[in-house]
Amino acid sequence: MDLGILTFGFSGLIILLSWAVRIVIIVLLIKVLLKYLNDRKPTPEQEIIRRSLGEALREYRQSSGMTQEYVAEALGVSRQAVSKWETGAAEPSTSNLLALAKLYGVDPGDLLRGVQ
Repeated sequence: MDLGILTFGFSGLIILLSWAVRIVIIVLLIKVLLKYLNDRKPTPEQEIIRRSLGEALREYRQSSGMTQEYVAEALGVSRQAVSKWETGAAEPSTSNLLALAKLYGVDPGDLLRGVQ
């Protein structure tokens, strides 16, 4: 009477269950860590930097006499994206930051120089 589980033995079953519990715990820990990382709010320092960068972008745009719509069309993004950059709700990618500097006729470092 050789029935698979009986030949595996009780101790083998205990070992298998203990490994299954370990795997479940690891998966749950990874899920909790990912949720924590995705739900983190920016620190006050990050908010200041975002606001400062947004303010610099808005000042350069306005001093260049451009509208958000014009900048958006020139960069191939939405007007809402430009608005989010200027309010600090989002940050432009490096390539968009370089394109903004070129559009405004300033050195890319100048866009960031005023940022604290």
